[in-house]
Amino acid sequence: MSEFDSSVINDKCQLYGLVTLRVLIGWHFLYEGISKLINPYWSSAAYLLDSKWIFSGLAKSIVSNPTMLSISDHVNMWGLTFVGISLLLGLFSRYGSIVGMGLVILYYLFAPPLLGLEYSRPGEGSYLIVNKNLIEACALWVLYCFPTSHIVGLDRFLSKSNSN
Repeated sequence: MSEFDSSVINDKCQLYGLVTLRVLIGWHFLYEGISKLINPYWSSAAYLLDSKWIFSGLAKSIVSNPTMLSISDHVNMWGLTFVGISLLLGLFSRYGSIVGMGLVILYYLFAPPLLGLEYSRPGEGSYLIVNKNLIEACALWVLYCFPTSHIVGLDRFLSKSNSN
């Protein structure tokens, strides 16, 4: 993909809105990652065991294999943390957006809000097809399409050093 044309964001209000969205999602990812990292008892096992739909078999296979479960736990903890840092600081934020999108799409696919699927863990609300994971994935897509880190973020310094 070609370099992003900053003239697409032609309004300060758009820029501020996109930067705010990037920082808020970054904070959410960072907090989720760190809260898992500092909790010695956290594991993705409970979430995976509650999985329904097309990935439920894969989820049970991951939980039954200690090595795969450890990989899943580390990918979640560190993936969330690194995506959060990336988005908050505006450092490699396009990559952070893609990785974050991948994570929340996987969360969605392992536990989609579809009719007939009931989960043992308490839900935060009543959803049908669209839930916070799908919305956050779409917001990350917007951030990927309209990156702001080259204007407000550490990527600004990297793009200047590359253009010299």
